[in-house]
Amino acid sequence: MANLLGLFSIVLMFSHLYLAKMEESAITRHSSPIDFIRASCKATRYPTLCYQCLSGYGSAIRQSEHQLALTALSVSLGRARSAVAFVGKLTKVKGIKRREYMAVKDCIENMSDSVDRLSQSVRELGHVGATVGQDFMWHMSNVQTWVSAALTDETTCLDGFGGRRMDGNVKAAIRRRVTNVSQVTSNALALINRFAARHRATD
Repeated sequence: MANLLGLFSIVLMFSHLYLAKMEESAITRHSSPIDFIRASCKATRYPTLCYQCLSGYGSAIRQSEHQLALTALSVSLGRARSAVAFVGKLTKVKGIKRREYMAVKDCIENMSDSVDRLSQSVRELGHVGATVGQDFMWHMSNVQTWVSAALTDETTCLDGFGGRRMDGNVKAAIRRRVTNVSQVTSNALALINRFAARHRATD
C-alpha cells in the first residue's frame, strides 16, 4: 500500500510539472512582446524599473531571450555613460569641498571603468547568437564577469561618499544617479544569467 501511494505521488508530481511546462509553453507562444518582457522582468531584483526600461523596445526584443539580455545591457551602458557625463559636471560646482572633489574624481574613474566593462559586454554578447556548446559558455562567462565587475565599480563610486561628513547636494545628486545605473545593471545581469541558464538547459 505504501509503495502504491509513493508511486501515485510521483506520477502526480510529474503530471503537475508536465502541465506547468505546457502552460508555460502556451503562454510563451501566444503572449505579446510586452507580456514576455513583463514576465521576464520578474526574474530581476527591480522588476518595475526593468519593465520601464525595456517595454519601449518590444518590437526589437520580440520574444528573444538573447535580444532581451542584449537590450537590457545596452540600456545599462547608455545610463552609465550619461552618469559619467553628469558626475563630471559636478567637479565644477561652485563651493565644492576638497574631499567632495576627490570623491567625485574617484567616482568618475570608477564609472568610466564601468562603461568600459559594459561596452566589452555588449560586444561579447552580440557574438553569442551564433555560438553553441563550449564557445557559448566561454562568451557568456566573459559577459557575466564583466557585468559583475561593472556593478562593483558602480558600488565603489558610492562608497566614496560614505559617512556624514560627505552629506550634501553633491552626494545626494550622485547617489540618485549612480544608484539608478546600479539597479539597471543589476537587472541586466539577472537577465543575462537567465539567458545563460535557459540556453544551458536546452543545449
